[in-house]
Amino acid sequence: MLTVSELSKVAQTTPDSIRHYVRIGLLNPSRNPDNGYKLFNSNDVKKVKFICRAKGLGFTLHDIQIIFDHSSVGESPCPIVRRIIQQRINENRDRLVELNRLQQRMDEALEKWKSMPDGEPDGDAICYLIESTN
Repeated sequence: MLTVSELSKVAQTTPDSIRHYVRIGLLNPSRNPDNGYKLFNSNDVKKVKFICRAKGLGFTLHDIQIIFDHSSVGESPCPIVRRIIQQRINENRDRLVELNRLQQRMDEALEKWKSMPDGEPDGDAICYLIESTN
């Protein structure tokens, strides 16, 4: 049996993460009857390592709870895992398109601003450079 700090070291995460996983129900430790400390077993180590791997692939803690729920009742979570990751891929592609547009607007603004003088606040303008953009 492991304490929060021991589990965090074994699973290579922070004690705060372990406590958060307990608060949201991803982990359900037993209690030491003598001191009330949360105690974790080898299954909890596997779960925390799984959580870290899944988060590294873009799964949210809510997604991970769904995966745990399917697995705990003997259902393969693989179909939903595929659907979720496809959704995340699509979302990331959309974000990348928008980030590329933003980068282009930023590059164009900076290029334009290189040849412009610094403006003085005159009561009508806040920042001449930003206000000169479309």
